[in-house]
Amino acid sequence: MYQRNRALIGVGLLILVLMVTVVACQSTPTKPAETTPASAPTGLSGSISVAGSTTVQPLAEKLAEAFNAQHPDVQIDVQGGGSSVGVKSAGQGTVDVGMASREVKQSELDEYPDLRVLTIARDGIAIVTHPDVPVDGLTKEQVKGIFAGDVTNWSEVDGPDKPIVIVAREEGSGTRAAFEEMVMGGEEGPAIADTAILQPSNGAVRTTVSTTPDSIGFLSFGYLDQSVKALAIDGVEATEANAASGAYPIVRPLNMMIKGEPSGVVKAWLDFILSDAGQAIVREEGYIAVK
Repeated sequence: MYQRNRALIGVGLLILVLMVTVVACQSTPTKPAETTPASAPTGLSGSISVAGSTTVQPLAEKLAEAFNAQHPDVQIDVQGGGSSVGVKSAGQGTVDVGMASREVKQSELDEYPDLRVLTIARDGIAIVTHPDVPVDGLTKEQVKGIFAGDVTNWSEVDGPDKPIVIVAREEGSGTRAAFEEMVMGGEEGPAIADTAILQPSNGAVRTTVSTTPDSIGFLSFGYLDQSVKALAIDGVEATEANAASGAYPIVRPLNMMIKGEPSGVVKAWLDFILSDAGQAIVREEGYIAVK
């Protein structure tokens, strides 16, 4: 009996030792494997100031928004002011990037020898009328005569016997400068009539023409919509395809300008604009891609 009790006690002690060992193993924390912390990705950061053409402004804002989505630490501030402001601001270095919706003049390049010009898109200038004007097309010479004030009644261009109301852009506008160069004949041609209603932007021209009976104006292709009627010029419809092919006769460059060679975030943004993604946005906004 005594031997049996000793055997039972021995078995009990053995079971107790095993249980303590198991618990000890479970409560001992496992040391994690040593790892090397991953380096944080290096992103672009900084700010870009942009000013100039009100034609280029909405496109630049779209391009800035798309770039900012990829680089949240880059702030791009886009302001208007007109093409002449864009050239001057970039040339003097008061902004990082200037915008112009016309060719940069040789006199401007002479004044700002460090100015670099980058064409990011091309744009047609449409001749538009109030939707109720029963004229579907004009020759470029007829357009010139109308805006010079030599043709004052729609009956002179196969329209109704009603006076023509001219709507144009203000002085300093890139759209106006391009229109004057390509339609009016530049410095050698006639000036836009003093009777013209002057507006500060493409959007304002569109609104005025769409709400003023018997009116005519000129607009960037990017602003065309159903509220105005775009006329065929010299028999060619005002379409992006015709402008891209060279068939449509009134097409101008959309430029960005920098002082000296671009670097840092400015260069990265300009490179993005000319990339496939940037040029896709150019096309989406109704302009002609340069790549």
